[in-house]
Amino acid sequence: MSTSCSHTSGWPNWPQTGSSAGWVLGPGGVPGGVAAGGRPQPRAISPLFYTTLPAGQRATEAYEAARERVRRFLNAASATEIVCALGLEHLLVGRSHECDYPASVRELPACTKPRFRTEGSSAEIHREVRDTLSRALSVYSIDTEMLSSLKPDIVITQDQCEVCAVSLSDVENALCNWIESRPRLISLQPDVLDDIFEDILTVAEALGAEDAGASLNASLRGRIDAIARKTMDVETLPRIATVEWIDPYMAAGNWVPELVTLAGGENLFGTAGQHSPRMQFDSVVQADPDVLVVFPCGFDIPRTKRELPARTDTPAWKSLRAVKDGRVFAADGNQYFNRPGPRIVESLEIFAEILHPEAFAFGHEGTGWVRL
Repeated sequence: MSTSCSHTSGWPNWPQTGSSAGWVLGPGGVPGGVAAGGRPQPRAISPLFYTTLPAGQRATEAYEAARERVRRFLNAASATEIVCALGLEHLLVGRSHECDYPASVRELPACTKPRFRTEGSSAEIHREVRDTLSRALSVYSIDTEMLSSLKPDIVITQDQCEVCAVSLSDVENALCNWIESRPRLISLQPDVLDDIFEDILTVAEALGAEDAGASLNASLRGRIDAIARKTMDVETLPRIATVEWIDPYMAAGNWVPELVTLAGGENLFGTAGQHSPRMQFDSVVQADPDVLVVFPCGFDIPRTKRELPARTDTPAWKSLRAVKDGRVFAADGNQYFNRPGPRIVESLEIFAEILHPEAFAFGHEGTGWVRL
């Protein structure tokens, strides 16, 4: 399952993650989430990872010294993509088991692993994750020996969804057991589209790459704006149902409803800024969407195509307008949609191609999405 997707609350009775810590003071004692531009204050600061300014050293000198010192990281998949998009892949020395893009990061040692069988069906994965959490166990484990041997200066994790990545509390517990090393911990918690851009700036600031962060955000926002301007003129907004999990059915929440709107569609299920909800298929039948897009969290297209027939070979499914009109699509939920990083723009492009093929052709068909 991919890092930092959006469906924690969709699983019945699963505990929500907290946000007791995860933002740290940046070099020179300047809060990592505060800048002259008036960006939001950090959600919380953990005293364990407090960074002080050496006596007699100016803030700018400390910042540059810290930039030279920061060479080691453990990341969530979306954070890894952010670091690489900033041109700082050479700083990475460790990764989570989900970090696989760009392909070169797979050569880094993995410091996490799941406690359930990821090769199971969507129903089996749902059952195993639910059972694991019911025993008050984390879904993922950290290789503390590997993490300790890497001696990271910064650890980047997430506090968005404990089903999709190692929880913040697990990372904090692992770091608290260290004696000689006290890495700075940065936790990302994106709920809506703007949060993703704030997280990019947070990572950039922590690495002394503010200009690269601003440039990356400007480029990403420019691509989004170009699509949004074009869809403002469309006469018809297709009604779309997004499926983020197959068994049980779940709709996509958080930033996905915003992407649907920007791509010129009317989102039927899931609410921006909220975790992905369970979706009763009777409600789908009643809504009768024009378009259905299926991208289970952590599944690529071939795996989705193998899983879906068990849930769709029914008269109710075949009665749907989207099915009759040939407007049911499978998209890559592992690489797109569920990773709140730079490729969220490619996710928007996929929606735009699917909803308005007469206006958009970014070349994602066949790799990012296929018609079922």
